[in-house]
Amino acid sequence: MYKDSIDIILPCYNPPKNWEKEIVHNYGKLVNLLHQYQINILIVNDGSLHNTTQEHIEYLTDNIPSFTYISYKENKGKGYALRRGVEKSTAKYVICSDIDFPYTNDSIYNIFIRLTKNVDIVVGNRGETYYKDVPTVRIFISKLLRTFNKVFLGMKISDTQCGLKGFNENGRKIFLQTTINRYLFDLEFVYLGSNDKDISIKPVNVTLKEGIVFSKMNIKILKQEGSAFVKLVIKHFVKKILGIKK
Repeated sequence: MYKDSIDIILPCYNPPKNWEKEIVHNYGKLVNLLHQYQINILIVNDGSLHNTTQEHIEYLTDNIPSFTYISYKENKGKGYALRRGVEKSTAKYVICSDIDFPYTNDSIYNIFIRLTKNVDIVVGNRGETYYKDVPTVRIFISKLLRTFNKVFLGMKISDTQCGLKGFNENGRKIFLQTTINRYLFDLEFVYLGSNDKDISIKPVNVTLKEGIVFSKMNIKILKQEGSAFVKLVIKHFVKKILGIKK
C-alpha cells in the first residue's frame, strides 16, 4: 500500500530527441527514491510541431504504469500547459518540472520531502553554482528579475523562475488562480502564495544536472513577459494603496 500519490506534471513543446526514454529513466529513479508513494506522470503537449508521435506516447504508456497525456494543437505557453495539467491532477501532492528533467532527482526528492512537512508550496532555489554553466544572457535576465522581485514586489523569495516547484491541495488552489500563460506564471504563482496569509511557502535549494542544453531566448516573448511583469507590479501597488491583502 502506498502512503499517498504524487503527480509529476511536465509541459512539452517540441521536445529533444529521445525525450520519452529520458522520462522513463527518470521515472524509474524517482520510483526508487520515493517507493512508498505512487508516482503518476502527466505530460501536457503544448502544441508541439514535431517529435511527439504516437510511437512516443505508446512507449511512455507501455513503460509508466500511471501515465496521462494531454494534447492540443495551438501553442499556448508553459503557464497555460501546467494549469491544464493541474486541473487534471488528482494526487495529494503535485510537482512541476520540465520535460528534460533539468534538475537532479535528489532535488525533486528534497522538494517533495519538504512538502510533507506541512508546507503548502515549495519553490526551487537556484544558488550561485547554477550560474556556472548558464549562458550570459540568461544570467543577466535571471538576476535582474530577482532584483526586481525584491524591489518592486517586496518578495522574500526572489527566485521565482526555477522550473521545479511542488505543492499540496492548498497550493493547487493558488496555482489555478494564475492567469499568465507564458514564463512569468511562476512569478505570479509565488507572488500569490506569498501574499496569502493562510499559505505556507518555502524555498529549497536545487541542483542543475550536468550537460543541460538551454534554449535560445526569444526577444518577442521577452517583451511579452516584460509587459506581464509591469502589469503585475501595477496590480501590486493598487492593492497596497487600497489595503487589499489578497
